[in-house]
Amino acid sequence: MVSSFLSHSYSGSSSLGLSSLSMDERRYHKWHWRDSDGFETGVSSDKRPVMGVVLLGWLGAQQKHLKKYADWYLSRGIRAITFVVPVKDVFRLKLGLGFGVEDLIRDLTQELVSWLSVKEVDGRERCLLFHTFSNAGWLTYGVILENLLMREGLIEKIKGCVVDSGPEPKLNPQVWAAGFGTALLKKQSNLTRSAAESNESDENKPPLKETMVMGILEKIFSVVLKLPPVNQRLTKIISVLSNCQPSCPQLYLYSTADSVIPVESVGSFMEEQKRLGKQC
Repeated sequence: MVSSFLSHSYSGSSSLGLSSLSMDERRYHKWHWRDSDGFETGVSSDKRPVMGVVLLGWLGAQQKHLKKYADWYLSRGIRAITFVVPVKDVFRLKLGLGFGVEDLIRDLTQELVSWLSVKEVDGRERCLLFHTFSNAGWLTYGVILENLLMREGLIEKIKGCVVDSGPEPKLNPQVWAAGFGTALLKKQSNLTRSAAESNESDENKPPLKETMVMGILEKIFSVVLKLPPVNQRLTKIISVLSNCQPSCPQLYLYSTADSVIPVESVGSFMEEQKRLGKQC
């Protein structure tokens, strides 16, 4: 299950040099493209790079959840691509230690490489922003970075990264259980309530079902995260995220009301990035 935690549907993809994907793959990543938002197809006097943002969803996110973020970027002239893996599909991918979702991430990376490798008709360069959601999106970003580092000249085309509700770089079973639990229990979970909505009264305590699910998940992850193949792979991804970030600004969005990602973990990671000379 942990190896699988981690949609493209654009009718004009062939004209952009993008890869042709199956209908099954299109559920996972999707281009959002509007000619009406000022994407000129002819010669332009504007020499600024054309920007695209990669929105990497939280565990359990759906395309409809990320669409509002894509629309916000589109309204500012930034093209968008969204990537999600719905919870129901986690268990349909390669289970065990096959890292099936990494195959989907590699497909996404190849599509990004194809897009970055071609200039606009007017000669402008193409560059990327990343917006990651929770630990699932952040770790997905790590796999993409790892792939881009093997391609000369592409990592420099990343011009910024927004880390939204993350990260937690430690392999903490409680955090992983909370992430999966929130995704599985969805809106009914008390984990998704802000601190202002919660108190010590009995009616706001987690229901028995939620408590049992969280207890089981925590026990599972306390074992799974120590399995050598899982531990080694995740440790490598986190090492890339810790030590191989591009030299671009990083914006962290986090809250003390977040019941999944500890605020102390975010602050500590930011300080480490600043120590390495990154802009946070």
